[in-house]
Amino acid sequence: MMNKITDTVKHLIIINVVMFIGTLAVGGGTLFYDWFALHFPKNEAFQPWQIITHMFMHGGFMHIFFNMFALWMFGTAVEERFGAKKFLFFYISSGLGAALCMIGYYYFRFISGMDILNGAGFDQTQTIETLKSGYSVYDTRWSQFLNQEQIQNFVGVFNSTMVGASGAIMGVMVAFGMLYPESKLMLIFLPVPIKAKYFIPGIIALDLISAVTGQSFFSPSNTAYVAHIGGALTGFLIMWYWKKTQFNKNRWN
Repeated sequence: MMNKITDTVKHLIIINVVMFIGTLAVGGGTLFYDWFALHFPKNEAFQPWQIITHMFMHGGFMHIFFNMFALWMFGTAVEERFGAKKFLFFYISSGLGAALCMIGYYYFRFISGMDILNGAGFDQTQTIETLKSGYSVYDTRWSQFLNQEQIQNFVGVFNSTMVGASGAIMGVMVAFGMLYPESKLMLIFLPVPIKAKYFIPGIIALDLISAVTGQSFFSPSNTAYVAHIGGALTGFLIMWYWKKTQFNKNRWN
């Protein structure tokens, strides 16, 4: 079932690798991030195309390696069932769902700080201009109304960037679990076979715990766990809708 690679998965991997090489080769690694990483929408570095392009960007060799390995491992089997067009639609939709969930989460954190500053009499336009004046720059007077953690959240969200295919891949993993629930999977560092119907919900549960507690289990602490959950949720909702409406691959091929 996973001995070969399907066309769409192969092309997605190629695009990701080309973008990763471009990141290393162009502008000392920063230019591609400025152009293609997903920036917070209120930051002037944000551009609409970043909603898509961030899915093909990665932060390091291990980041792209594990994502592309998962894309091959799960995506090939899912594309064989969906067909190319339906799989690509599903993959991009899961990635978009992940991005929107992450942006919504960031907006919640950002607006919480902005509301406090507005209530303290700071002009919102001036506050934004202060944030735009430089990376991690803020008005020291804000410390009278925001604690250090709130300032870090407020300023950090404004300067945040998101890269990676993880959200889209989480959606694909959900599809794999629903299509092949009895397939046995193993983590590299936990060589115990676990059925997909237990393994994949377990991975999502760990992401949820990490998102709530900030405690990282198998990934770096700067991982966008909310995006992972958003991708998984989007994938589940699409699968649920297709099953409910008997939305089969023949309509998409």
